[in-house]
Amino acid sequence: MRIYVAGPYTNGDVAENVSNAIFYGDEILNKGHIPFIPHLTHFWHFKHWHPYQAWIDYDLEWLKVCDGFIRIPGTSKGAAKEEIEARRLGLQIFTSLAQIKPI
Repeated sequence: MRIYVAGPYTNGDVAENVSNAIFYGDEILNKGHIPFIPHLTHFWHFKHWHPYQAWIDYDLEWLKVCDGFIRIPGTSKGAAKEEIEARRLGLQIFTSLAQIKPI
């Protein structure tokens, strides 16, 4: 299953938020699934700057091809919008890593 990892990015410590997203992605990978971690564009952005909306559009295109969606706890307007879109698309929604079963 391709699982989109959504959570805070700019709210709070960006480095900690990216680290948390990578942790979630690694746990998903260890369960045999394929994570999409939009936070990883953080590193791309350092090398090649793009406007905020370009990253949002990029992420939403990836969301369309995912099967599942997990929300990292914490306040995030962007992740909240992504969750609304994930629900509209009919993706399986996870609220914790424990809900994702190994394959």
